[in-house]
Amino acid sequence: MIQVYNTLTKRKEPFVPREPGRVRMYVCGPTTYNYIHLGNARALVVFDTVRRYLEYRGFRVFFVQNFTDIDDKIIKRAAEEKMDPRELALKYIEAYFEDADQINIKRADVHPRVSDHLPEIIELISLLIDKGFAYVAEGDVYFAVRKFPEYGKLSGRQLSELRAGARVEPGENKKDPLDFALWKKAKPGEPSWSSPWGEGRPGWHIECSAMALKYLGPELDIHGGGSDLIFPHHENEIAQSEAATGRPFARYWLHNGFITVKEEKMSKSLGNIFLLREVMEAYPPSAVRLFLLSTHYRSPLAYTPEYLEGAAKALSRLRSSWLFLLEAQNQAEEFSGGAEQLARLDEWEQDFAAAMDDDFNTARALALFFDLAHEINSWAELRPLPPAPVLRRALSLWVAFNRVLGLFPERRGLPVVEQERTEVIEDLVKLLVEIRQEARQRKDWATADRIREELKNLGIILEDTPAGTRWRWA
Repeated sequence: MIQVYNTLTKRKEPFVPREPGRVRMYVCGPTTYNYIHLGNARALVVFDTVRRYLEYRGFRVFFVQNFTDIDDKIIKRAAEEKMDPRELALKYIEAYFEDADQINIKRADVHPRVSDHLPEIIELISLLIDKGFAYVAEGDVYFAVRKFPEYGKLSGRQLSELRAGARVEPGENKKDPLDFALWKKAKPGEPSWSSPWGEGRPGWHIECSAMALKYLGPELDIHGGGSDLIFPHHENEIAQSEAATGRPFARYWLHNGFITVKEEKMSKSLGNIFLLREVMEAYPPSAVRLFLLSTHYRSPLAYTPEYLEGAAKALSRLRSSWLFLLEAQNQAEEFSGGAEQLARLDEWEQDFAAAMDDDFNTARALALFFDLAHEINSWAELRPLPPAPVLRRALSLWVAFNRVLGLFPERRGLPVVEQERTEVIEDLVKLLVEIRQEARQRKDWATADRIREELKNLGIILEDTPAGTRWRWA
């Protein structure tokens, strides 16, 4: 059974969705005022991989990820760029899809936008007012935190602790410093919408509750996001959603850890962010995705260029194993045998599932994928090759592991590896092999041996065979 760490209960629990065989999943998407950075991308890749694994295990996953296209940050950025806030948001939504497609993020079943869901948001706020959990104050609407006794259960914070650091900002009309805005009265020059309380726009937290409840119902199976969203965003989502419905908002709360740069959280406020599209200009998207999955999702992930360079080199081992399997399919013979190899492949499949069942342990799953690739690459030296049933089984496992981890995109059910950089490398290796062969013919053994050793140091193995020199990744 799949075990997941639930931020709400602070422990691992068996994953049991509300409806057998079906998973309702909501993940907080970006606020569309800038290009997504590597920290944003980690959450995208983590929950895309969670979704992929649940689908691998046979669940029907309905996945919702929103766009926050109404927000103070958008209004400020639009003023700086002298753009309409709606046009600015659309620009960065389109940019998001460009970047997400590059890193092989599957599209959500629904990508709702706040601007398209004002009726649902207003309806939810009205319900909270009617039930006594919210109040109107001079055109603003606030959620009364003390009316919800379980406030703080996700983050573990006590009301007394929160009260000590809370304050009412100038222009706010709260009854209590702990209360948060559900609706903000319109300000001059800002976009606004009509409501029963006057012109204005929704607060940040209410949007996710309204859209999640619309598309997934009153009890989600999984709600995900970065750990920076635990408080106040997700805490407030719980309060307003459960106050409205009287039911648990989500069964399982999953949160990924930060990316750190020199032991500091990557964030716009610290000025240490790296835009995803800029990183992908320097490294293959598959390498970026591999890097983002290389540590357990709840742990911090340290960013250095060296780690990304290592990921790019490591991918070559997966690629060479895939190319060998494609080539060997046409050479292997259909004969019985290979029972031990088939049994070992079955173990690989079981171990991979066990790793992902353990709170989506992608670090362990990746290690198993690379072990499989190493085993497959070693078969290139065997004569005869492993029998066709073994190669077919290995190929199906390779496809399955990749489909879960999403390292290489697929076309017509088969992985498509990046070609641009690797083709250049292949041509250079072939040239060096030819130069080495010419040196051997001249009996220039020193040059021939030097080429072999230098390539070995770069992770490329040369094998001299009666049919000529072959090369492979170590």
